[in-house]
Amino acid sequence: MTHLALLCVRNEAAFLLEWLAHHRALGFDDFLVYSNDCDDGTDAMLDRLEEMGLLTHVRNPGPYDKRGVQFTALKAAAEHPKVTRADWILPLDIDEFVNIHTGDHTLKALHAALPDATAITLTWRLFGSSGQVRYADDPVTETFTRCAPRILHWPWRAALFKTLYRNDGTYRKPGVHRPRDPVKERLKQARWFDGHGRALEDSFKTGRVFSPFGRDNYGLAQINHYPLGAMESFLLKSARGRAVHADQPLGMDYWVERNFNSDIDTSIAALAPARRAELLALSSDATLARLHARAVAWRKARFEALMLQDPYRALFGRLLMTPPTQPLPPERAEFLLRYARKAHQRDAE
Repeated sequence: MTHLALLCVRNEAAFLLEWLAHHRALGFDDFLVYSNDCDDGTDAMLDRLEEMGLLTHVRNPGPYDKRGVQFTALKAAAEHPKVTRADWILPLDIDEFVNIHTGDHTLKALHAALPDATAITLTWRLFGSSGQVRYADDPVTETFTRCAPRILHWPWRAALFKTLYRNDGTYRKPGVHRPRDPVKERLKQARWFDGHGRALEDSFKTGRVFSPFGRDNYGLAQINHYPLGAMESFLLKSARGRAVHADQPLGMDYWVERNFNSDIDTSIAALAPARRAELLALSSDATLARLHARAVAWRKARFEALMLQDPYRALFGRLLMTPPTQPLPPERAEFLLRYARKAHQRDAE
C-alpha cells in the first residue's frame, strides 16, 4: 500500500529537510513536489533530492489558473503517473505536519484504526508563535509547542482539514483540502471518517472543508499546523503572499486569527527518534547540507532587507506589541459562527 504526499513550495528550503524526514518516518513512501519562483535554492534542493530517489520534483512556472499557483499545480498533478499509481494521497503544505496518536504513530496504525475508510479528514491544530521573535535554524516541531485548545468555537479556519483519501477511483483529482471530481456512482459506497474516528455524514463526500466546531477532532490524528513560525519568519511569509492566492498579502488579521498559545501539545515528539534518524541521513549528504545552510542565510538576509521597508518594519512593530490570541468564549463565538455558516451555505449554492 503506497502513500503519496503532494507538496507545493516557494522559498522553503530551510524547512524542507525536516518536513521530508518527518513524513518519511510517518510512512509516506513517495512525494510529488511542485516549486515556483524560488530565490533561496528550494528548487536546487528538490533537484538533489530527486537525484537521490527521494521525491519527484516538477517546476511550476505558470501561467497560473485564476484560482492560484497551488490549484494550478494540483490540477497538473491529477494527470501525473505518481498520482495515478498511488494507493493513498494527501496534499500538504510545508507548514503542516501529520501527527498520528494511535499505535506506533504511523500511517499503518491509522489505517488499522479505520480499515474501512475511503477518506480521513485531518483537522488542523493551530500552533502559535510560542513567543519566538527571532528565526533560528531549529526543528519546527520542537520549537513551537504552544497551540490552540483541543476544542475551539472560533475562528472557523481553525477547523479546516486536509484529506487523506484512498485513490480507488471515487475521486479523480486532488484538491487543496479535499479530493475533487467525484464519480457519482461510487459515492454511495464511500466512507468518510474524521481524525477522531467518527463516521462523517454524506455532505463531507462532496463539499465540506472544515470539521464541526465545538468538539475534539484529534483523537486518532491531527495536522500540526505552524502557519506563523517566529515573528521574523512571518515577515517573510507576509511578503511572499498567501499559498493559494499569492497576490493577497498577509497582515495582522492573519496573525491574530492563528497565534494561539494557550495550550501545550508535544505529542508529535512520539515520532521524534525516527524523524531525527531520517534527518541525520539527509543532512549527511554534502550537497543537501550546503543548500540548507545557504537557505538559512538567505532567510536571515531577506529579513534584514524587508526591515528597511516602511510597511514591513511597521508590521513587525505591531507583531511585537500584539499579545497571543486567546480562545473566544462559546457564547461570543456562536454569534460569529451563525454568520459564517450562512456565508458557507451561500458559497456552496
